[in-house]
Amino acid sequence: MLTRKFEVIPAVDVLDGRAVRLREGRREAVTLEGGDPVELAARFAAEGATRLHLVDLDGAFSGTPSAGLLERLLPVGLPIQVGGGYRTVAAVEGALAAGADRVLVGTAALDPRFLAEAVATAGDGLVVAVDVTSGKVAADGWTVTTDLGPAALARRCADAGVARLLVTSTARDGTLEGPDTELLASILPVGLPLLAAGGIASAADVATLRALGCEAAVVGSALLAGRFTLAEALAETGPR
Repeated sequence: MLTRKFEVIPAVDVLDGRAVRLREGRREAVTLEGGDPVELAARFAAEGATRLHLVDLDGAFSGTPSAGLLERLLPVGLPIQVGGGYRTVAAVEGALAAGADRVLVGTAALDPRFLAEAVATAGDGLVVAVDVTSGKVAADGWTVTTDLGPAALARRCADAGVARLLVTSTARDGTLEGPDTELLASILPVGLPLLAAGGIASAADVATLRALGCEAAVVGSALLAGRFTLAEALAETGPR
C-alpha cells in the first residue's frame, strides 16, 4: 500500500506589501506583523518548508490579484500555492503560467460554470477554498455568508473533478484556539484531499490533523507568534 506524506505548509499572508496575520480574516484586525514577505518566505524555506501558502489579502478584498506579488516570492525556490482574488479562469491560468504550483479559488468556485472551466484549465493545480462562517460558506474575502453548507460545496467540487480542498473555519483563523476538527470531520467523508487551516496553535494540533486524515496543515499565526517552530511541526509529518 502506498503511503502519503503529510505536509506542514507555512502561510505568508500579505496586506499592503507586508506579511501579516489577521484575526478572523478582518482587514482591520491585524494581530501579528511578519515584515517583508520575501524574507519570511526565505526563513521558512531555510527551516525546511517544502511548500508555501501565499495569501494575497489585498487581492481577496478587491477581487483582483495584486500585480507582481507571486513573482516576488518565486525566487525563494519553493512550490507556491497562491490565493486571493482569483475569480476568473484567466487569472488562474495567469498564475500557473507565472510559476504558481497551485491556485486557490474561493468565491468564484460557487459558480458551477466557472468551477468546470477552472478544473479543465488548471487540473490538479486547482484548490478550492471552503471558508466557513457559522456553518455556512463565506465569500468575498469572508465578508459575505452564503446559504451553502460546506459539505454541499465539497460534494459539488468532487463532482466537478476538483483535486483538493482548503478548509478554514473563519472564526478560528488567527485566534490560536485550535483547529475546528468537527468541521473538518464533516467534510473528510466527501473523499477529497483536505488542507486544514485556522486556529492551529501547537505541534500537537498538527498531529491531530494528521491523525484525522487531512493531507496538510496550513500554519500561520502560531509560527509568527513563536508558539512552535516549523521543525517541531515537521516532526509530526511522515508516511501514514
